[in-house]
Amino acid sequence: MSARLEIHCVPPMISSIDKIEEEALQGLGQMTDKAALEQWRIAWLGSKGRLKSLMADMKTCPPEDRPAYGQRMNALKKSLEAAFKAHRADDVAPAGPPLDVTEPGLPAGLGRQHILSRTIEEIIDVFSRMGFTVAEGPEVENEWYNFEALNMPEAHPAREPSDNFFLEGGGMLRTQTSTVQIRVMENSPPPLRIISPGRVYRPDTHDATHYSMFHQVEGLCVDRGVTLVDLKATLFHFARTFFGPKADLRMRPSFFPFTEPSAEVDMRMPVRGKMQWVELGGCGMVDPNVFKAVGYDPEEWTGFAFGLGIERIAMRKYGIPDIRWLFENDARFLRQF
Repeated sequence: MSARLEIHCVPPMISSIDKIEEEALQGLGQMTDKAALEQWRIAWLGSKGRLKSLMADMKTCPPEDRPAYGQRMNALKKSLEAAFKAHRADDVAPAGPPLDVTEPGLPAGLGRQHILSRTIEEIIDVFSRMGFTVAEGPEVENEWYNFEALNMPEAHPAREPSDNFFLEGGGMLRTQTSTVQIRVMENSPPPLRIISPGRVYRPDTHDATHYSMFHQVEGLCVDRGVTLVDLKATLFHFARTFFGPKADLRMRPSFFPFTEPSAEVDMRMPVRGKMQWVELGGCGMVDPNVFKAVGYDPEEWTGFAFGLGIERIAMRKYGIPDIRWLFENDARFLRQF
């Protein structure tokens, strides 16, 4: 049996530390609010507290007793710190009157649809009344659907790595929802009339009018005898239904690899206090090479296609000057719509 350590330390004796610990813990148990709890901490654990003064008494111990005294004081310190931490974590009763649990609570705030989700539904509603159905497709695509079937050969500048999000091991994030049109035509015989809303991705620098992820709605109509007049009538009817009957629109010549002829659709609207022509999207008659890629006979079938930026439509309709606001999820902004 090991020899018992004899204590010869002058007061406070090691044997009295147990009583000091009991006193401290008893006082801690009586703390009923945060202010009182903080006062206890200062009194016992603070830089000028009782624990500090007790540690200073070590110098009155004989040298042979100081290790035992120091070990007991360290144990006391750890005990009080742990008890304080546990007590602070408990529900300390707040100062002031008790909580009246019978008082009615605050009503829960109702959520609302995001402005982009609502815009997509409004767009779908207009086109569905013109006989278009909604088609969806994957956001991770391959180059056949995103480029080649849309008449963009390997050397086309739109296929540059700097303009796309290519994935390791193959595949890419789609840059347009025209990929859905190809998938639908591969699996459905004409005639058909679809729109394909969804997210697309391009490595654009974020500013007031550009974002690396945004939404498009692409449209496709394939039938016998479809002409550019049908395309113009469809888009003008959509714009005047969506923005109002006084919407002033125009079509101007443009170029896209998957349509021929091609055009841009602009609408005249106020921008920073001045009326200006603002682009809504591109359109055109489906290029025969696209029909050949999906097995349609371009001698029998004709069709038109269009693509509209959903953020751009929402921003024009609701007067939003910065596309980034749509993705910051600031409730103060979103509650306005």
